[in-house]
Amino acid sequence: MKASVLLAFGLGLLFAGNAAAADLYVPQQSPQPYAEPAPAAAGGWYLRGDVGYAFSDMRGAYYFPGGHDQDYDTADTKDFWTLGLGAGYQVTKHFRVDVTGDYGFKSDFHGTTSTTGCGVAVCSSDDHGSVKLLSLLANAYVDLGTWNRVTPYVGAGIGGTHVDWGHFTSVGSPGCPDCGGDYEGKSDWRFTYALMAGASVDLTCNLAFDASYRFRHINGGGMSQDFPGGGAGRAYDKGFNVQDVRGGLRYTFGGCAAPQLAAYQPAPVYK
Repeated sequence: MKASVLLAFGLGLLFAGNAAAADLYVPQQSPQPYAEPAPAAAGGWYLRGDVGYAFSDMRGAYYFPGGHDQDYDTADTKDFWTLGLGAGYQVTKHFRVDVTGDYGFKSDFHGTTSTTGCGVAVCSSDDHGSVKLLSLLANAYVDLGTWNRVTPYVGAGIGGTHVDWGHFTSVGSPGCPDCGGDYEGKSDWRFTYALMAGASVDLTCNLAFDASYRFRHINGGGMSQDFPGGGAGRAYDKGFNVQDVRGGLRYTFGGCAAPQLAAYQPAPVYK
């Protein structure tokens, strides 16, 4: 009798355990897609705009009193503001190219001359004028890697600068009427090369703030038309070394890659 009761009790526990296991089983759900973070796009067209301040170093000037060339005693141009626009392409993660145009607002010029052989002991003049610079450059950059959204880079550019000399006013020394007067400046295109270094900071996936230093070397050329005294007074500048400090924004088209969908992988269920 006792054996029959124990057997019945054991069978009851067995059936109860199987029923509880059936209640705890959750059927496997069908796979559901989910979004994974997408890597940043490696390439893409971009536009840029910059505002800068240029430290101008005029490399000197010379003129032709009496048929021979003679250097200006002093020849200086003032620093000036710049405004730039450009368009480019991010070729790879570490290499990009662009073309830029930078307009330099008016830079004031002041120069002095002195020479002999003009009827008095020394003929001198005090000259005032202005110059504007427009540089068009093709540039290439190497991005050195990105740390905490900051990407330092180095670059170089080559192209031309339109140098536009404005109206000159020259005041000559007493007894030297041909040393002074008003005369027109010249304008022409000059060969230019540039070297750059800077860093960009990613503000969003397609917008970056760019800060840079740029050195531009601009070749020399014609500075003024004939002086009032004749062709012997024509002047030339020896070119410019310009150091730019610039800041601006760079917008990349398609810089935000679309999220990638991957299949949901449920945790394994053991029966």
